[in-house]
Amino acid sequence: MITIRPIQDHQTQEAKQIVKTIMLDVLQDLLTEADLDRYDPMLDIEQVRQHYFDHSGLFLVLVDHDQIVGTGAIRKLDDHICELKRMWFLNAYRGQGWGQKMVNYLFEFARQVGYQAVRLDLADEERQRQALAFYQRLDFYPIAKYNDSLCRIFMEKSLQ
Repeated sequence: MITIRPIQDHQTQEAKQIVKTIMLDVLQDLLTEADLDRYDPMLDIEQVRQHYFDHSGLFLVLVDHDQIVGTGAIRKLDDHICELKRMWFLNAYRGQGWGQKMVNYLFEFARQVGYQAVRLDLADEERQRQALAFYQRLDFYPIAKYNDSLCRIFMEKSLQ
């Protein structure tokens, strides 16, 4: 049985490993695991309660028979704008509607909290074509760089 639910404290290392595995697959030949650990040590996942739940955010996991197979989160940027974070799914779970279900839960949460817009960043257009097309279908539009990441694509969507 596949479910989407809030991450539990005992699942943080498994979620971190899923994100790392998928990121290294998507960005292969661009960075090593050591590079990724330096660039993104994923402290937000290790301290998920502090980074998300205690600050008007939410971190969800896609679970198939007690195994995490995907992640997605909403993180507060300010009182009106949040950020879609950590949307990663194993290949076998892509293209089956799980991403849509995950963002539906996350956007509903964001609206209930009072956020008016959601932003995101993507590392690379070529390597993340499927993700970019997905976000464009959700009415995300390009915006100027809003953070200090190494990403090249920055997008926003109104939640109203």
